[in-house]
Amino acid sequence: MNTQNYDLIPDRMKIAIDRYVNHGEGLGHFLTALFENDLMGAVGRADDINLPLLPLYVKYIWNKCPSGCHGSKEIVKEWRKKKEKENGR
Repeated sequence: MNTQNYDLIPDRMKIAIDRYVNHGEGLGHFLTALFENDLMGAVGRADDINLPLLPLYVKYIWNKCPSGCHGSKEIVKEWRKKKEKENGR
């Protein structure tokens, strides 16, 4: 059972994640680093609100996002291409 409190993730960040997952829209530097599995980049780019939530973001992405949209720079690049094509852009 997943007992994570994903409500702690700011709504603006969830909206950005949803836009990326569903439409291939670009992410800010922090979220891009997370989706690319770049821990050092994510920590270095996190603000004071998001830094303590880093483990929760990882769990959210792992549990709530398709596996094909995260994991490396190449995967993120290909996901964006795929979604842009699906959405006629």
